[in-house]
Amino acid sequence: MFSLEQAQNRLLESIPHLGCEEISPAHAWGRVLAADVIAPLSLPPFDNSAMDGFAVRSQDVIHASPSTPVTLRELGVIAAGDTPSLQVHPGTCVRLFTGAPLPLGADAVVMQEDTCQGNNAIHVLDPVKPWENVRFQGEDIRAGQTCLSSGRRLDSTALGLIAGFGLEKVTVHRRPRITLLATGEELREAGHPLLPGQIYESNRLMIASILEAVGAVCHIAPVVPDNLAATQNALLDAFATSDAVVTSGGVSVGERDHVKAAFAQISGELDLWKVAIKPGKPFAFGRFQNKLLFGLPGNPVSAFVTCMILVRPAILQYQRARQVHLPQFDAVAGERFENRGDRRHFVRVRFDDHRKVVSSGTQASHFMSSLATAEGLIDLAPQSTVEQGESLRVSVF
Repeated sequence: MFSLEQAQNRLLESIPHLGCEEISPAHAWGRVLAADVIAPLSLPPFDNSAMDGFAVRSQDVIHASPSTPVTLRELGVIAAGDTPSLQVHPGTCVRLFTGAPLPLGADAVVMQEDTCQGNNAIHVLDPVKPWENVRFQGEDIRAGQTCLSSGRRLDSTALGLIAGFGLEKVTVHRRPRITLLATGEELREAGHPLLPGQIYESNRLMIASILEAVGAVCHIAPVVPDNLAATQNALLDAFATSDAVVTSGGVSVGERDHVKAAFAQISGELDLWKVAIKPGKPFAFGRFQNKLLFGLPGNPVSAFVTCMILVRPAILQYQRARQVHLPQFDAVAGERFENRGDRRHFVRVRFDDHRKVVSSGTQASHFMSSLATAEGLIDLAPQSTVEQGESLRVSVF
């Protein structure tokens, strides 16, 4: 049996690189950068006003006050997007709107609220310091600066920056193509009536949603009957069109668990089987030519946990993301947690109204209700206890 760290390391070291592609930023949300983004221009690209007001020479208004206002002649208006053609001279000013270029001769902007207007004149009621209320060219980012590094997953903030540069293409890692298989005579597709002893298959959709959220392109294949030949054929068909296959069920030791045997029959090589965790012990991983098999247990919670802590990181590793594991945060236990077993127990938890960590419900591996209300996992070591009020780490999904 493998420890979790052994299994994770073996998986991540086995993930091939799928290559790169150039795509439009409009379709790049969630994708992983394959090359640094170098700023093609400075931001801001020119000195501009931080607010609505008047461009002035600061020395002209150094003694301005409500009781002794300084009167300046208004030369005109520059709005955001205008090309500045006016120049501020002693005793003059130019009306500006937020984002408007700073005209020549000016070294500050007086806020509109600190002025009052007369006939073609502005009365300044408060002094300004040199360069007050001015946004400088390149004070945010300078042209040639590395602003986003390879391995960064592109979120809304990164895409906003890329759009601010006017870039039409970004280089990203290719997304892995994944086929999802579920095995079991008892499984029925949605929309079909259940016969006695049957249940609706739920793991494929759940797994697909996890993997697609981190960049995979998933194909949900039909349910596979519990026989060796059908499992072999399903695996061959799936590998023909995918970079990896994720199976659900059929990897334990029952007479109708055919995934490992079928994988061997098609010349697949199993790299590991069984991980010392609860739930999710009967997890399998192997290689077929240059493609990979991830064999998940059939119980929904076991499938979810192994997908989150083993397959999800692999999908991100395909794309060479810098961060592949679930984010973890320190929190406080809102109740007592105990693991009396000999395997690490990944307990489904949620946050209560006081942001403390409590169990999301019954922890049996077939309980979908407590899985549906969970917000994260805590990793309880064998023979360990966390008392109420103690600190713990939560992996949040």
